[in-house]
Amino acid sequence: MGTSSWLRWGGVLGFALGGFFDGILLHQILQWHHLLSLVPGMADIRLQVLWDGYFHALMYVIAIAGLWGLWRAHRNIGDIWGRQLVGAVAIGFGLWHIVDAVLSHWLLGIHRIKLDSPNPLLWDLLWFFAFGVIPLVIGWYLLRGGGRHATFAHSTMALIALTCATIGAGAWSLRPPIDQPFTTVVFGPGVGPAEVFAALASVDARLVWTDPAMGVVVVDVELGQRWGFYAKGAMLVSGSGVPAGCLTWTRV
Repeated sequence: MGTSSWLRWGGVLGFALGGFFDGILLHQILQWHHLLSLVPGMADIRLQVLWDGYFHALMYVIAIAGLWGLWRAHRNIGDIWGRQLVGAVAIGFGLWHIVDAVLSHWLLGIHRIKLDSPNPLLWDLLWFFAFGVIPLVIGWYLLRGGGRHATFAHSTMALIALTCATIGAGAWSLRPPIDQPFTTVVFGPGVGPAEVFAALASVDARLVWTDPAMGVVVVDVELGQRWGFYAKGAMLVSGSGVPAGCLTWTRV
């Protein structure tokens, strides 16, 4: 297994980390857009959050593939490079933002970086260069610079650090904001108000807020009781796992 394989899988992992960075920062923390914000017929927050969840789930799959490939390459110690691995991850990170800008922002038009800006193209370009072009240049410089072969200990620590960064990105998407004591629940289209009230009663939840159709509710409930909503027709429950982590940060 050659050096190119090691670097290729590093790029795959960097691509996934770029997706995590974009989704966690822009979809959840800043909430400047969702994945399908500009798609006709996708105004329902339930659909927006659901597709954000699918997006994060896909990033998990890509990240796992990258880590698996790196671990396989790790068996051949002679092919492991130090700073070149960092460069490959940086290139993958930048490549994600370039692909996202060209495909999602300009060709498909499914979202823009900052939807409420009077000049969304300016934000698209700023993001494109800051998180796309600059990481690519840095990665290219690190690859060109080369580096000495890593020892077994160094290569193992590099893999552990990359794995922790990937797990940490996913875990961050699942944690609720500090100032959010409540749980948001999104019920399926076939669940009516009567079924929602029955679901709340079954887990002793207090209703805090609801949309007119009771498709999305905010409740005060014991953390250990949240999983019970899934047995009552819920599609997503904040704080209970992927892909509901996106919902944890959603303002309703």
